[in-house]
Amino acid sequence: MIRYRVKGVASSGSVVTLELHARDESDAQEQARTRGVAVLAIDRRLTWTPRRRSRRNRFPLLLFSQELLALLQSGISLIEAIQTLAEKEQRTEVRRILGALMERLREGQPLSGAMEQGGAFPQLYVALVRASERTGDLAEALVRYIAYQSQVEVLRKKLSAAAIYPAVLIAVGLLVTLFLLGYVVPRFSEIYAGMGNDLPWLSRMLMHWGDFVARHGVVAAAVAGATLAFGGYRAMQPQTWQAVGRQLWRVPAIGERVRIFQLARFYRTLGMLQRGGIAIVPALAMVAGLLPAALRPSLELATGLVREGKPLSEAMERAGLTTSVALRMVRVGERSGRMGEMMERIAAFHDEEMARWVEWFTRLFEPLLMTVIGVLIGGIVLLLYLPIFELAGNIQ
Repeated sequence: MIRYRVKGVASSGSVVTLELHARDESDAQEQARTRGVAVLAIDRRLTWTPRRRSRRNRFPLLLFSQELLALLQSGISLIEAIQTLAEKEQRTEVRRILGALMERLREGQPLSGAMEQGGAFPQLYVALVRASERTGDLAEALVRYIAYQSQVEVLRKKLSAAAIYPAVLIAVGLLVTLFLLGYVVPRFSEIYAGMGNDLPWLSRMLMHWGDFVARHGVVAAAVAGATLAFGGYRAMQPQTWQAVGRQLWRVPAIGERVRIFQLARFYRTLGMLQRGGIAIVPALAMVAGLLPAALRPSLELATGLVREGKPLSEAMERAGLTTSVALRMVRVGERSGRMGEMMERIAAFHDEEMARWVEWFTRLFEPLLMTVIGVLIGGIVLLLYLPIFELAGNIQ
């Protein structure tokens, strides 16, 4: 995706500047039009720097929404509420963002336009606020976003908690294995130095490793440290996780669960935008960035079919963006006119299904992982003591 700076005229008549991520200029123009901006000029910009991205990630959007909602419900005006939040904020970067937001509001800009220029607020959040400005119910939009984000956090915490114990097992198993190979095996190689070919073949291979470590310990430690550091660095790169995600999609059992997880997030966000009063076509364009690359062509196909006048259920079915449950519930939403609510129910159904699957997989994976680690460590210990067992047998 390429970053574009779009200058145009908003529906209110004011000149605004947007920062958009798009595939090309026509895509950027389409995104600007969906936001009600008449494009005057488009400039291609450099990609986001890591520093800028980290600043955006540090802005506490959920906490900001909760505190702003509390102040608005108490009767304080919007500008006074923003000023109150800025005055009590201790973090310099967050205070700067809120101060700039307050200045734009005093200039007469709408809240959505002020948030859009700052770059600290995501596109979905700005769109939700813009939709609330049409109805004059900002508090309801904040309530909707807080509920949405809280549900997303609940699922994320469940997945994180399920991954903690296996990660600890892998880390402990790796440390024990490195201790055996880096300290214990070299000591045993000195003891068995005179036995030569009398050792079993696997034990000889292990002793050769121990002899190498004993002679070149500094080099081996440096190589091991560099390997771990490089592995940790690669694990922090988005490209690595994207590659892992692509491989997971190819695993039959896990790939389907990953797809359902992505679709659940897609439906939940789409439902939030629908309930906020955003039309289906602009909403589909806004949630495109939430889907992985494998599903984005399907979303483009579904969006095109909806523009042609096809029902949403038919468009998503033909694009492969539904499950059997989701398809039926979308059809119910079309008949009842409560599409936003039905989208959120679809997401809740699949979130519960995903949580049950994660719990089942964790219960199965943890003992398997412990077995693998035990066999690895036990195998090393057995190869260390196997010559002693054979020597004892010969003596008897």
